[in-house]
Amino acid sequence: MKIVVIGGTGLIGSKAVEMLRQHGHEAVPASPNTGVNTLTGEGLTEVLEGASVVIDVSNSPSFEDEAVLDFFRTSTGNLLEAEEKAGVGHHVALTIVNTDRRPDIGYFRAKLAQEKLIEESPIPFSLVHATQFFEFGRRIADEAAAGGDKVPMPPVLFQPIAGEEVSRTVARTAAGAPLNGRIQIAGPERVRMDEFFRKALAAWGDPREVVTDPHAHYFGAEMRERDLVPDDGAATLGEIKYADWLASNGAR
Repeated sequence: MKIVVIGGTGLIGSKAVEMLRQHGHEAVPASPNTGVNTLTGEGLTEVLEGASVVIDVSNSPSFEDEAVLDFFRTSTGNLLEAEEKAGVGHHVALTIVNTDRRPDIGYFRAKLAQEKLIEESPIPFSLVHATQFFEFGRRIADEAAAGGDKVPMPPVLFQPIAGEEVSRTVARTAAGAPLNGRIQIAGPERVRMDEFFRKALAAWGDPREVVTDPHAHYFGAEMRERDLVPDDGAATLGEIKYADWLASNGAR
């Protein structure tokens, strides 16, 4: 089965391509690096020829509110239009847990707009809602610190997951029948966000101090207790714990 992976050269997409190929699928990575641009439509017709499934794990180069909204609306609209013409039978998209709870946050609002376009399209679909990735931990800490020696973090619930397990779920979902709905995935450990980063920075050998701040912003807004975690029992949990992941990936 031919499966085109939009964003297939990135963190999640490249792993999904590898996993699909190991199971005998014709997995084709598609990104601006391979001559496929969903914002302009360049290369879409050619890469989708003969495709049964499309996975979209692409992301906006800018997280500024209007820019990210424009990216997901334009990219997803172009992609769905091209898929319909090509006769694609299953659209799989990766998004974030609880986008519908915080439409006041620009990035969440943009992902929510993406989901709506997919749900309203005639193409059968599956939405994979994931919590934050281990791989983005350092970036999250850096953005919170804003160049200083203090890292303000809110004491809200946090349940990050390994990118490898996200890729595996996306690949399995693409190889199966369309859900015409959504699934949620999260890491195996639920902790407080400030405590997670306090331990993470210590493990990284990072001298910056994590400061507990209920008003600290994430994605430009104050987070509530359960904004970043799925409801109890609502998600499939990964198996890789952060300490184990860090032991294998900490040097990256």
